[in-house]
Amino acid sequence: MVRSPESPVLTISGLVKDVGPLPTLDGKMLRVVSGLSLMAERGQVTALLGANGAGKTTTIECAQGLQKRTAGAISLLGQDPDSAGAGLRARVGVMLQDGGLPPSARPIPLLRHIAGMYQDPWPVDELIERLGIDTFSRTNVRRLSGGQKQRLALAAALVGNPEVLFLDEPSAGLDPQSRQMVFDLISELRNSGMGIILTTHLMDDAQRLADYVYIIDAGRNVAEGTVAELLRHQLPAGDASQHIRTLLFETEPGLDFTGVLPDGVDVTEARAGSYAATGALTPADLAAITAWWAARGIMPSSLSLEARSLEDVFLDISGREIR
Repeated sequence: MVRSPESPVLTISGLVKDVGPLPTLDGKMLRVVSGLSLMAERGQVTALLGANGAGKTTTIECAQGLQKRTAGAISLLGQDPDSAGAGLRARVGVMLQDGGLPPSARPIPLLRHIAGMYQDPWPVDELIERLGIDTFSRTNVRRLSGGQKQRLALAAALVGNPEVLFLDEPSAGLDPQSRQMVFDLISELRNSGMGIILTTHLMDDAQRLADYVYIIDAGRNVAEGTVAELLRHQLPAGDASQHIRTLLFETEPGLDFTGVLPDGVDVTEARAGSYAATGALTPADLAAITAWWAARGIMPSSLSLEARSLEDVFLDISGREIR
C-alpha cells in the first residue's frame, strides 16, 4: 500500500530508546526501541500491535514527549514533542494504560476541572452521557471498577477536543456493553477526521478498528499494512488470492477424514466430536466433505467457516513461544 498523506498527524523515523545502565548487563544500556518508523494519518485508526514488552508503550510515550528519545525523529502535528510547548499538548488527547487519574477525585468534577484548562473543550455533559459516566459519578476514582476507570480516562482524553488521540489498551477491563460503546465512539471520531493511534495486544480490537497496522517485535516494526493486506501475509505459494480458512463443525466423535480433503488441509479433533479443518479451503473441498457426510448419513449439529485472523498473522510473524 502506497501511503502519501497530505498532512500526517504523526511521523516517527528511526526511533531509538535506551534505558539503563543495567548492572546485570555489564553497564550496557538496554535498547527497548531500535530503529522503529511509522506514520499515522488524519481520519484513520493506526494500530501498533505487539506482545507485552515489544516497545509499543515506550514508542507512544516518546511520540507524546513523555519520554526523551535516544535517537531518531518525531513529528507530532508538525512539531517535535520534545521541544514543543503547551500549544501542542492542547491539541493532543492521551489515554494512558494505567489511567493516570487522581484517586480521590470524583468523575464529573474531575472532567469539569480538566475542561476548564482548554479554550474550546468538548461539552462535558455530552461526554458524561455518551460514556455513561453519570452511572458512577458519586464514586471516587480509587473505588471505580477497571472498566469504569477506562471510560473516565477516555472522557478525560477527549474533553480537550483534540486533533489526535492516543489510546493505550483502551478496552482493558471493559464489559461487552462498554466495549461496544467505546468502539462506536472511536469509529465516529475517526469518521470526523481525528487521527487515532491505538496500541494493543488484543488482535480482535485491531482487526475491528484499525485502518492501518504496524506489528512491533523487540522494538522494531516487522510488518505493516491494512488489515486486508496483512491477512494475505504468507499465503500458500502459487495462489496469492487464497485465504487460509477454518471449517468448524460438531458431529459424532472419532471420525477418520483421511483422503477426504487434500494435503495441506489439517483436520483436528480438539475435543470429542468437535472438529476443525484448516487450510486453503476451496468450494470443491466443502463439496467433498459434505458429500462424505451425506454418504454416511452424518448431519453436523453446528457448522461455521472462519477466515484467517489478524492473530494468526501476528503469531506467524512474531512467533508462538512465550516470552
